[in-house]
Amino acid sequence: MAERPEDLNLPNAVITRIIKEALPDGVNISKEARSAISRAASVFVLYATSCANNFAMKGKRKTLNASDVLSAMEEMEFQRFVTPLKEALEAYRREQKGKKEASEQKKKDKDKKTDSEEQDKSREEDNDEDEERLDEEEQNEEEELDN
Repeated sequence: MAERPEDLNLPNAVITRIIKEALPDGVNISKEARSAISRAASVFVLYATSCANNFAMKGKRKTLNASDVLSAMEEMEFQRFVTPLKEALEAYRREQKGKKEASEQKKKDKDKKTDSEEQDKSREEDNDEDEERLDEEEQNEEEELDN
């Protein structure tokens, strides 16, 4: 746990970006108001986390998951956010699945490339051995002719 209360605040840059995205162009916000929103956001996150943790503990788990957070939102009477959160969660899962599939495909392509390079190298080595054998045979033939 944090030693000082200010350690629990969200980063100012994140809060400023969220505020700017929420407000129409040309609307400014005072430093005091930004600080108040930051503190309120931190308190909300702590409260939501605590509620979600209660659901995890009821499930005899130490790890919070998305369903714990969604249940906490309902318990905190923020039902109107549950549907958008579920949609965002599904979008996140699709994105992660796409990234995972892309990573696996990249690994397969790399393995194929490596296999292909190894085959090419093996062919080159075989060709080199064949050339060496032919050179030796030619030398032997020349030596036999010389004798």
